[in-house]
Amino acid sequence: MGRAQHLRLTKLELLKRILFITMGAVLMSVALEIFLVPNQIIDGGIVGISIIVAHLTGLPLGIFLFVLNIPFLFLGYKQIGKTFAMSTLYGVTIMSIGTILLHPVPPITNNLFLVTVFGGVLLGIGVGMVIRFGGSLDGTEIVAILINKKSPFSVGEIVMFFNFFIMTSAGFVFTWDRAMYSLITYYIAFKMIDVTIEGFDESKSVWIISEEAKEIGTAIMDRLGRGVTFLNGEGAFTGDTKKVIFCVINRLEEAKLKSIVQELDTAAFLAIGNIHDVRGGRFKKKDIH
Repeated sequence: MGRAQHLRLTKLELLKRILFITMGAVLMSVALEIFLVPNQIIDGGIVGISIIVAHLTGLPLGIFLFVLNIPFLFLGYKQIGKTFAMSTLYGVTIMSIGTILLHPVPPITNNLFLVTVFGGVLLGIGVGMVIRFGGSLDGTEIVAILINKKSPFSVGEIVMFFNFFIMTSAGFVFTWDRAMYSLITYYIAFKMIDVTIEGFDESKSVWIISEEAKEIGTAIMDRLGRGVTFLNGEGAFTGDTKKVIFCVINRLEEAKLKSIVQELDTAAFLAIGNIHDVRGGRFKKKDIH
């Protein structure tokens, strides 16, 4: 029975992965062919190179999207694994076919402000969705994921660095005002990539030093439903023993936690930082009293 449930769960996870990678690739195709490419606002990385080459040759964009990504798919297979490479191959294939099918469709608008904003939002959501579910839509994203594992930069920030150089090159092919609009698009896109990957439930670490540590810890458990850990600390200047509270919350709980601390101890030291992954322990939220 346990094995059967595991197989069903695995199939459901695979179906979920396929569904969301498909949705992300389709959103990427829409962003490219319905908003950006017809208005000569480019994407970055291999996709940006593909747009430039397709413009210069007059050949379909989908051909270059597929062919130019093959070497990076091999890199993904060698460095990240078979599942990632297969997911990326599937996503790139859907994106390439999508751009070919959508190419005859006229753009929704030629207003550069609307194109920049909505194209960037769709681009970021599409790319972020595929990355979140274990794939990629661009060879530079594969490099970004590899760098992200060994650097403090987010995937969106790394992709943004690559895109800056690609868009500078595009300024010579198209016009410089289009390159500047592209920069705005990418700023919006890389923000949306991070939000889509991490979600609005992004975790934050919290450190509190207070004379009212017990009361604050109890209030966090009762009013936020989060577990807390008490640590003993020593002030470097005074040598006094301090009680330190550590806990993990999500971004939606940040304002409420600050109000709890302010209410119980206006002199408390409070530090909040972003963290990318939380596993184990008792992070699961409890019922609030």
